[in-house]
Amino acid sequence: MVPVPYRDILTALRRLWWLPLLTLFLGGLAGYAFSAASTPLYTSSMQLFVSTTEARTATDFVQGSQFSQERVASYAQLLMGEELASRVNENLGLDMEPAVLAGKITATPVPSTVLIDVEVTDTSGSRARDIAGQLGSDFIEMVRVLETTPGASAPVRVTVVEGPSFHTAPSFPNTRRNIALGMALGLPLGLGLVVARTRLDRSVRDPETVGDLAGAPVIGMIMQDPVLDKQHVFDRTSTSPAAEGYRRLTTNLQFIDVDEPPRTIMISSAIPGEGKTTLTLNLAIALAEAGRQVAVVEADLRRPRVTRYLGMVSGVGLTNVLAGTAELNEVLQDYGDGSLSILAAGPLPPNPSQLLSSTQMKSLMEELATKNDFVLVDAPPVLPVADATSLAVFTDGVLLSVRYGFTRKDLVRRTAAALEQVGAKTLGVVLNVVPPRAEVSSGYGYRYDPGSTARAARHRWRRERTGTAPE
Repeated sequence: MVPVPYRDILTALRRLWWLPLLTLFLGGLAGYAFSAASTPLYTSSMQLFVSTTEARTATDFVQGSQFSQERVASYAQLLMGEELASRVNENLGLDMEPAVLAGKITATPVPSTVLIDVEVTDTSGSRARDIAGQLGSDFIEMVRVLETTPGASAPVRVTVVEGPSFHTAPSFPNTRRNIALGMALGLPLGLGLVVARTRLDRSVRDPETVGDLAGAPVIGMIMQDPVLDKQHVFDRTSTSPAAEGYRRLTTNLQFIDVDEPPRTIMISSAIPGEGKTTLTLNLAIALAEAGRQVAVVEADLRRPRVTRYLGMVSGVGLTNVLAGTAELNEVLQDYGDGSLSILAAGPLPPNPSQLLSSTQMKSLMEELATKNDFVLVDAPPVLPVADATSLAVFTDGVLLSVRYGFTRKDLVRRTAAALEQVGAKTLGVVLNVVPPRAEVSSGYGYRYDPGSTARAARHRWRRERTGTAPE
């Protein structure tokens, strides 16, 4: 099993710091719940001393001590036997089976001594004390009878030297100990889950890893923005981190190859749901904002989204031009001030791959390139269908949208291999939908305070309404 690098574990801990805390809390809660659900048990303890009755000389004392130590182990077994339990049960008038009562008694010889520690555990503290007291009395009598021989006194005497004790607090469960034990088990469990999740997580989170897998640099990082989730395009006056990310991407894109900058760019992803269409539209808006003439081609002929996101007509477009039923200038739609034009998908055909790989498509791309500074093609995902790889050869390069924490590493590798197989050039990778609190955002200067952004928006609204600057 390949070990997880410490750097990845530390990164995961910063991202999943709440998981060990959660298991720590749940462990303590489980310990408390166990204590609350357990029946309280009370323990009464006492100590018995075993001695010989006939000892006059030092030798007698030594021999008597050895004799008593030999008896102690046997006496401990008698204390936990059913015979003695039956006597205690009868004398106390308990309605309890002797075996059950015997199970409540624990007798332990103290090593190298003539002492026996006895504990009685019961659901009632006072009953445990009564059982222990009666147990001592009945055991003393039992020993006297067992050790007495005809015509002689018993050579051994048992004396209760301590107890029986009485405790108002239960000996079981120990709530504090159980809570501490639960927390002690919960914390490493949470840490283990973090490590396991790190080991099992195959999604892309690191720009360097993405670049290595795709064989192209990460040229942009787009922050997650709830406005884009709903509207899909940012306002040209927006200063949100996502909008600034698209503007930075515009600058980086123009400097990919200074001698021969790419003009026709296919934008795609490994699988659906990685934000490629949103990336296409907002990159086009940012380029138009920078004074460039841009055309967007809705070439995803299976699940077109461009016109729907922009609220434009989708009835005629690319497929009509490729089929020869319409001219390009008849189906182009302007968006905004005219520096951005949209070529909708048109009617969805039964053979998208054949249309996108046709000579008509190649001619169309060349025509659009002569009339625009940039042509952005919103293509289908690379892996599910062959449409994107067929279309990629007609463009100057491919821009891959990779969604942070969503796209798997193996999918990025397979996408790069598929593009390389047809000779397409991967211009770069855009790490998309990056959470504002992600570790990588700080390294790229994207981390921001959502509260400050909200306050800035309120200040702008106040200025527009009152015409005054905020304090």
